[in-house]
Amino acid sequence: MRVTITGSNDYARGAELKRLAADFEHEHGDMAIERLDGEDASADVMQGALQSLPFLSPRKLVILREPGKQKTFAENIARTLREIPETTDVIIYEPKLDKRSSYYKTLKKDTDYREFGDLDTAALTQWVIAAAKERGGSMSPATAKLLVDRVGFSQQLLASEVDKLVAYDPMVSPETVVLLTEPVPASTVFELLDAAFAGDKKRVFDLYREQRALKVEPQAIIAMLAWQLHILAVIKAGGKRTVDDIAKTAKLNPFVVRKNQPVVRRLNFEYIKKLIAELLALDIALKSSSIDADETLQLYLLKLTQDQ
Repeated sequence: MRVTITGSNDYARGAELKRLAADFEHEHGDMAIERLDGEDASADVMQGALQSLPFLSPRKLVILREPGKQKTFAENIARTLREIPETTDVIIYEPKLDKRSSYYKTLKKDTDYREFGDLDTAALTQWVIAAAKERGGSMSPATAKLLVDRVGFSQQLLASEVDKLVAYDPMVSPETVVLLTEPVPASTVFELLDAAFAGDKKRVFDLYREQRALKVEPQAIIAMLAWQLHILAVIKAGGKRTVDDIAKTAKLNPFVVRKNQPVVRRLNFEYIKKLIAELLALDIALKSSSIDADETLQLYLLKLTQDQ
């Protein structure tokens, strides 16, 4: 077994590593597994672990976490893989890989390369339903989507929230989701901009007050608005390119690109640039004078709704 585990999905990566290690331990025992971290172990130590024969077991498994942090290990990966004895299995756990590097190309070609990307809304919704069922609970598709919209697309966070919700009441309802979870600020800022572009003034200020009630400061809201506008500009500049192409080029999550596309279609590029420039001017004004941050930011949002 020569496996590489990588990708942006922390939860799926961790689950795959745990599954493979548990399967090996079940067959050969914990003493047959050696774990090393590239943050601490030298290239020589890791290569030695891979080349040594198993002790008191017919096979051994070496789990290497981010071994590419050791430059010498990455440079010699092709030779290292060739020299691993048949009695040794290896899992190379690399959350992030530079796909321009020879290290990545060798792992992709010479190992069982498993890349775990983030799921989109539809896939996450189905996963949440299945996760609730595995925990002895149940959740309707509408409730699962509400949870995803509210918490975001981190499977790690969603798994924790499902644990909490099912423990509170196995029959998870929308009311329970609202009661026991808090909206992710960045996700709510997307909703805030979406409401502004729809001209829904009441929704905009309800969301703004919600953010402030969650102790999110105006400067933090400005930073999130700036990031959200940056994403809109990038997607708009992508034109008719595919979601995956835009995401790969801009180093964005495909889920983020897909979620923002309906908003982008309603806007022209010059208007997005104008909004970014006005937000920058607002930020500079807040940092260089004693104006009221809440009032200034709310005026900016009000203007957004009136522009529609």
